[in-house]
Amino acid sequence: MLPNFRRSETDSPKLQTVAATSEVPPAPSFQPRPFLTVPQAEPAKSVSVIGRDLTIAGNLICKGEVQVDGIVEGDIEGSHVVVGEGATVTGSISAEEVVVRGHVVGSVHSKRVMLQTTSEVEGDIFHQSLSIEQGAMFEGKSRRTNEDPRTLLKKSEPIGFSLPPRLPELTN
Repeated sequence: MLPNFRRSETDSPKLQTVAATSEVPPAPSFQPRPFLTVPQAEPAKSVSVIGRDLTIAGNLICKGEVQVDGIVEGDIEGSHVVVGEGATVTGSISAEEVVVRGHVVGSVHSKRVMLQTTSEVEGDIFHQSLSIEQGAMFEGKSRRTNEDPRTLLKKSEPIGFSLPPRLPELTN
């Protein structure tokens, strides 16, 4: 048999008298938290995405992460650069970390470079750490350096990509 937890009518006056004689006021059921004690979350780092249907002719400079899924005809500079599987970059890449899954034609200057299985790189790689997965295609020179490879890019002449000059339009 289950115990009976209901209060009888005789118990309720006792509770009222105890509460009335007590010096401590009853605590509210909801205790609000002070505003300053709430931990502030760090702002989420944003990722700049170049979509599959986007083609950019020009240089990209980003302070954060860049995900390239489209086509970039120019140099890319950022903290982390990811070249997606269907992406094409024609120009140099300079970043703290570079992950290549797509096609890169140009030099890569990064502390950490990862060439994944679907990657195709045609150009030199200046790095402190390089990993190449089985199936990746790499044609160029690999140069390991103890100093930051991004500073080598700034010391040397700019390795940029320029579009060929336009032919004048013929009019009849």
